[in-house]
Amino acid sequence: MTFLAAGKVNYRSRIERAQLLAERLPFAREILGVYAEIARYQRDFYERLPKRWGKPAVAPAGDNLRSALNMTILLEPFGRFLSLIEPQIPGPLAACSRRLKTEGETAWATTLTQFWRSGLVERASAEPLTEFLARAFLQPYAEFVMGAMLPPALPMTVCRCPRCNSLPLLGVLRPEGDGGKRFLQCSFCSQEWEFRRIFCAHCGEDKEEKLPVYLAEQFPHIRVETCETCKYFLRTIDLTKDGNAIPIVDDLAAVPLSLWAEENGYTRIQSNLLGT
Repeated sequence: MTFLAAGKVNYRSRIERAQLLAERLPFAREILGVYAEIARYQRDFYERLPKRWGKPAVAPAGDNLRSALNMTILLEPFGRFLSLIEPQIPGPLAACSRRLKTEGETAWATTLTQFWRSGLVERASAEPLTEFLARAFLQPYAEFVMGAMLPPALPMTVCRCPRCNSLPLLGVLRPEGDGGKRFLQCSFCSQEWEFRRIFCAHCGEDKEEKLPVYLAEQFPHIRVETCETCKYFLRTIDLTKDGNAIPIVDDLAAVPLSLWAEENGYTRIQSNLLGT
């Protein structure tokens, strides 16, 4: 089984794709605008991490991504993140950011540690607003640490990230030969791992007649892969149809597909950062 090798994350491409889709899709313009602001901060944080980290090894002992955070390099940037993000996000989130900012570094350390240990392992969160802030802030940190780790051995198809045990965010079809190879992308660290084409990423159903796939004319490169056994769905970005797509960004823009799936009784395995 293939574990897609991690390279340097290109936040510039993510931002540019968000801007392009915002021009094409007016209904997603506000959402993509919020994401672009978040991604600008993430890009700055990600690019500064090597210098801030210094000489200690980045790869955690035992290749456990969810081992202890390097808190000494996180607290000051997290406070700055809360200040910068507050004007860009809706009212309830902005209020949560203000409250957390006033609670100080002890509360920040607790928030970040709790998310790092257990965030996105389950679908629901007891504190979704706080989780949003921790998730948006720690995503580039997780991608940075993951990029320093060796690929794990993958003896079989797994429905959770082999690196951090998180639920998959989406599927990706990457060109191979005359077709495409299917990968799942992690909702926590963004790593991709190979996954069977005819297989539910939630319950493991493998009967093709139980796994209908739906397409919409508006998004010909995005598949809604459903399961009639567990009633969960996964969105898959088909790069064989649009090689310019950036999966994590194109997924944010596909708001109508989520609405359709929910109206038809399907639940997403794991939501994206903005819940679209």
